[in-house]
Amino acid sequence: MRLPHPELHRTDRIGWLRAAVLGANDGIVSTASLVVGVAAANTASNDILVAGVAGLVAGAMSMAAGEYVSVSSQADTERADIERERAELLANPVHEHAELAAIYEKRGLDPTLASQVADQLMKHDALGAHSRDELGISDTLSARPVQAAFASAGTFAVGAAMPLLTAVLTPKSAVIPVVVATSIIFLALLGGFGAYAGGAPWLKAAARVTFWGALAMAITAGVGAVFGAAV
Repeated sequence: MRLPHPELHRTDRIGWLRAAVLGANDGIVSTASLVVGVAAANTASNDILVAGVAGLVAGAMSMAAGEYVSVSSQADTERADIERERAELLANPVHEHAELAAIYEKRGLDPTLASQVADQLMKHDALGAHSRDELGISDTLSARPVQAAFASAGTFAVGAAMPLLTAVLTPKSAVIPVVVATSIIFLALLGGFGAYAGGAPWLKAAARVTFWGALAMAITAGVGAVFGAAV
């Protein structure tokens, strides 16, 4: 059957979009905060550059490792649940049929129709039906560790390069205000783009990302100024 018009949904982007936005946001915020904090401590321009590059490399590797480990743990849990469901289907298919029918009853189907739907879906793909409707696991939303790791590391590096390049091109006396201002712009654009790609309101997302980024830079600058004065 052909649909009368195409429908545009973006849930298939959730995995990589979340990792990409998280990576780019962390790259901008952490590197900008690092640059601003080191600059506030009255250090030399070369020291600011070294700190920024080190933060970029370390952050990208940390993001990749962290995303891979955390998403792998999620994937392991999903696989374990699916295998457990497979065993339950083999051991007690009648109970599993009743369980699936009960789920459809809770969603609004009458008992007879719910039983018929469960019966047909289980004949077609019993494990798939239970994974999707009982466990909430589907191919679209399943965990992909390698994809998440590469997306986070790559976007972190791109995000970190923005304040770092700004610091390189800016005279030391103006590093702090220029890096802060441009980073806030970068964050607003990132928040808006992430929301647009996911089909969500862009203004709220941009404001949220900008607020937390500005707060992180302000706190880091304060710490840098205090330690710079103390030293």
